[in-house]
Amino acid sequence: MTATHPPATHPPDSQHSGLVALLPRAARPYALLARFDRPIGIWLQYWPCAFGVALAGGAVSHWPLFLWLMLGVIAMRSAGCVYNDIVDRDLDVRVARTASRPVASGAVSVRAALVWMVALSLVGLFVLVQLPWRAQIVALASLLPVAAYPFMKRITWWPQAWLGIVFSWGALVAWTAVGGPPGLALPLLYSGCIAWVIGYDTIYALQDIEDDALVGVKSAARAMGAHVRAGVALCYGFALLLWAGALWAVRPDPLVLLALLPAALQLTGQIVTLDPGNGGDALAKFRSNRFAGLLVFAAMLVVGSAG
Repeated sequence: MTATHPPATHPPDSQHSGLVALLPRAARPYALLARFDRPIGIWLQYWPCAFGVALAGGAVSHWPLFLWLMLGVIAMRSAGCVYNDIVDRDLDVRVARTASRPVASGAVSVRAALVWMVALSLVGLFVLVQLPWRAQIVALASLLPVAAYPFMKRITWWPQAWLGIVFSWGALVAWTAVGGPPGLALPLLYSGCIAWVIGYDTIYALQDIEDDALVGVKSAARAMGAHVRAGVALCYGFALLLWAGALWAVRPDPLVLLALLPAALQLTGQIVTLDPGNGGDALAKFRSNRFAGLLVFAAMLVVGSAG
């Protein structure tokens, strides 16, 4: 029986618009499969990498890392999206926002998707060999949590926490590649990124909360229920506190805490104006974290360069 969906209050996950619309028709499903039409995921996975380079003091001495890590994020985030869609094809077809994804809709076969995933992973491998060997080991250690992530929504009410572990891994790679000093700065930075990811991905999950309940998909948004705004506020608060600790560990000066003030105001604005019942608003708030990441990066850059 074919699943039917009520009209969505937010755009579908795959859209033939922007640069994707300029591609040959045969290439478009593969671009959509890699989420090239939705670069927000690239930025959100890239910012922890940039945080790590900046706070470790490598913004000038290791500036090519910014470019290599961006290329690596583009390739591996895209490969991860393909893998996620292969694993989740049975769930995606039952959710209004994701039913049009290429594998779920049948536009791309599972075999073709696997070939595309391998091709993207080879680009990631090219980036990997450009990194120092210690950073290579750290990067390779991420493969297990990445492989496990698509299954988390079937197992735990907190798949957003697992996504935080995966999406924040770049901070560990970047810090190691720069050769940042030992101490509390890195674990505080990494933990802060995890808390941030849990917060913004909980907002993202608000788009699907009704469909998720119908198909049995677990999420932090469903777990928090009517307390989702307070829950996200707690996540953002922990993120800011942990990031402040990381800055302090690099430069113990009260003035460094002011560097996070713009990011704190942006994150607070998200919470205050969030409309949990409006999928379009949830998507807009989620996307605004691209700018929040820029503000946090500015703080890391200022303190890391002066530390």
